[in-house]
Amino acid sequence: MGFLDILLVIISSAGLLHGTMFALYLLFFKKKRALTNSLLALILMLMAFRIGKSVLLYFGNDLEPAFIFAGLAFLLGIGPMLRWYVNGMTRSGFTLPKFYALELVPFALVFLASFFVDKAWFETNNKEVIIIFGSILIFIYLHLAFYIFISSRVYRKMAKNYSKESRTKSQKAIFTWLGLLHIGLVIIWISYVLNIVEDAVPYIVGPIMYSMVVYFLSFKAFQLKVTDMDGNAFKRNNDLDLFHELTHHLVDNKLYLESNVSLSSLSSLVNVSAQKTSEVINQHARQNFNDFVNFYRIQEAKKLLVDKDNENFTISSIAFDSGFSSLSSFNSAFKKFEGLTPSAFRKTHLA
Repeated sequence: MGFLDILLVIISSAGLLHGTMFALYLLFFKKKRALTNSLLALILMLMAFRIGKSVLLYFGNDLEPAFIFAGLAFLLGIGPMLRWYVNGMTRSGFTLPKFYALELVPFALVFLASFFVDKAWFETNNKEVIIIFGSILIFIYLHLAFYIFISSRVYRKMAKNYSKESRTKSQKAIFTWLGLLHIGLVIIWISYVLNIVEDAVPYIVGPIMYSMVVYFLSFKAFQLKVTDMDGNAFKRNNDLDLFHELTHHLVDNKLYLESNVSLSSLSSLVNVSAQKTSEVINQHARQNFNDFVNFYRIQEAKKLLVDKDNENFTISSIAFDSGFSSLSSFNSAFKKFEGLTPSAFRKTHLA
């Protein structure tokens, strides 16, 4: 083994050891025993096992196929845990439902199957082996890419709900951290995929990129103090805060202009149940959800009806522009709030 190979072993192994030590710290030595820290530790451990397989495969000889398949299987566990981790970091009081375990079925199946891989069969390099191994490899990397994508959507969706000006220091740190974590995983994913595609990059690049990423992420984790945080950073103090948040989405973001806005869609934006949203609106707006939304639609319609630039617009077009899905529902709501029809209102104010 030449000097360059020795240097590569040191770099990749150092990152592997660092990631493992960071995971052990989160699991056993971190004072705050949070679900999110445990999930992050498991992600680091699974990635370390995966990287360890890569290092042994690159520098070792006659690596058992069972070890190769087991190393690949760990990637099937990283994706689901990443999604759970992001949920835990962005949702107050998050717990793992039992059915989430179903997401680990692909990992369990491939991991168990790895113990039955025959070395002689694996090394025949016949067409059947190449097709099966290639298909498994493609599935595993697409599986991880899918989870990186959906988990990034979770935190980006949450970030949209909190304007940069209104975020607390903890919330800013969490959003920054989750963004960096996803970028790091994407970099590692790309380095391995490029190796698969006609050996675009040397196989050892994966472990080296992992080492660089894990050193950087561990530094940022301590700098941002994210191991002391979880979804409680987004906990609302009371129902009034929730009502203000609902009003922000509905009024400030003008969701009332969307005809398909519903109790469930509004609830999903603030991560509460539809029942809770309904209760808060009834309590603080003294209206049910439909009246709450229609009130703002009617205010919009009134502005359009009295605007002389809209004299040629039909009542029907104004109804749709105000968020109503039908003329009949617009007429009913308008008469309920204003005591007269939209046509009568227009004649009165444009006379």
